[in-house]
Amino acid sequence: MKNSLNHSEPGTEQDTEQDADRIERTRNWLRQGVLPVVVISSVKQGLEIAEGLCAGGITQIEITLRTTAALQAMGDIAKRFPEMRLSAGTVLTAEQFDQSADQGATLFISPGLTETLADHALKKGYAWVPGVATASEMMRGLELGFELLKFFPAMAAGGPKALAGITAPLAAARVVPTGGVTLENLPQWREIKAVQAVGGTWLTAGLDGVDDVAKVVQQRAEQAVAAWNGTVLV
Repeated sequence: MKNSLNHSEPGTEQDTEQDADRIERTRNWLRQGVLPVVVISSVKQGLEIAEGLCAGGITQIEITLRTTAALQAMGDIAKRFPEMRLSAGTVLTAEQFDQSADQGATLFISPGLTETLADHALKKGYAWVPGVATASEMMRGLELGFELLKFFPAMAAGGPKALAGITAPLAAARVVPTGGVTLENLPQWREIKAVQAVGGTWLTAGLDGVDDVAKVVQQRAEQAVAAWNGTVLV
């Protein structure tokens, strides 16, 4: 059976230009060293989270497609906060790529790497960040042209020491560790040359029932930015 991801045959000039554009968009997407990974329970909460992040100095967000509110929240955030860069997380199907793009997502993140998703991302020119946990998976992602990779689940896959060892011989790899990253261990991840940002669930965890969601998220965002920059908030 012919592999749909066999790149041995030369593509058209248009294909080459599209691929170069996709790679460039992926490289330039991250603005800060912390990417909030968010599970949204309601559209209202999503807007409050976005408000708090922007006020706290973080203008990028990964909205995981784990709830029914995710897609609508994505669209509303795109309209209300045009400065916020939207990424769709937990992308498991080709349809979710397209649905998220329609709502304003410009980066797409998955917990793993499959040929179906890779093929769709390449065909449509989507800036995709596949999940990897081993050297072999990372090499496969690079081989297919995806140099920004999600190391997931980061702590369960061995933590900072494991990632440092895996990426040492893989100079092209750019990584966003996610899963078990905290404010406390963030500096250990930041020291790894391949790490471009960390995925943080702690910024928006435990918000159900909180009166002033935006204020709490703003404070957490400020702390996260300070931790990434190696400064201490007074």
